[in-house]
Amino acid sequence: MTAVASRAARPPARRRRDRGVDPIPAWQWVVGVLVAVYLVLPALIVIPMSFDGGLTFQFPPTKPSFIQYVRFFTDPVWLGSLGNSFLVAALASLLATTVGTAAAIGLHQLTGRLARFVRTLLMISIVTPAIVIAVAVYISFLQWHLVGTLLGYVVAHAAIGVPFVLVSVTSALGGFDPRLLRASASLGASPWRTFLRVTAPLIARGIVTGAIFAFVTSFDEVVIALFLRSPLFQTMPVQMYNSVTAEIDPTISASATLVVVSVTLVILIPQLARLRRRRPEEAR
Repeated sequence: MTAVASRAARPPARRRRDRGVDPIPAWQWVVGVLVAVYLVLPALIVIPMSFDGGLTFQFPPTKPSFIQYVRFFTDPVWLGSLGNSFLVAALASLLATTVGTAAAIGLHQLTGRLARFVRTLLMISIVTPAIVIAVAVYISFLQWHLVGTLLGYVVAHAAIGVPFVLVSVTSALGGFDPRLLRASASLGASPWRTFLRVTAPLIARGIVTGAIFAFVTSFDEVVIALFLRSPLFQTMPVQMYNSVTAEIDPTISASATLVVVSVTLVILIPQLARLRRRRPEEAR
């Protein structure tokens, strides 16, 4: 009885905190926070500037106002360039997703030097300087009469978006079981029906991710757009470039804020939707 009483009187031993298999060192946390602050700092400066009512750039804002947003949404030049950017980005993303997905599926079934060569060829635009691509596109499109046209913008932006789709879909195909294709064919399904009913649902996450990256890349692209612009058709990044080079227009702070918010929503909404679907599955 004495031993039992003394054991019950002892304070409970402290449990060791589970730090995981590979705890992250403190210096990595510090570096990560510094990098995040460095990347977010421009937005933290531009967004407050968009709420200043002055006639020039002012930070911190001294005259809180929504006048910059009023100017943006009442100026047909800004609204036209915004609509052009959304149209070009949507069409370029659609074209890049179609071509990139088809290329990823085709290369996934090939092996050897030819597959590696084609995959490297399709990835060249990621490592090639934007000015080099812009000059090559401009020279080619002059001969094809595509400079300043919607088709020219879409084709050029789709070309730089294909590598992102290729990487994303190739990663999704890494866990794809090819026996499912043979099973579908044995049941009499055509290749197109097999893709729609078997392949596409299993790699949908990679396709959507690649499409989002292609859209954001096109929406934010300015170097190629500067070469392809015309007085009748130009995208929002080009208009933003003109507003700080040809004239001092503080409306660019409002347009930059809208671009940051739009791109952030395009990236975060699929992530939030995925987390929302995952919670009911984990609860089961």
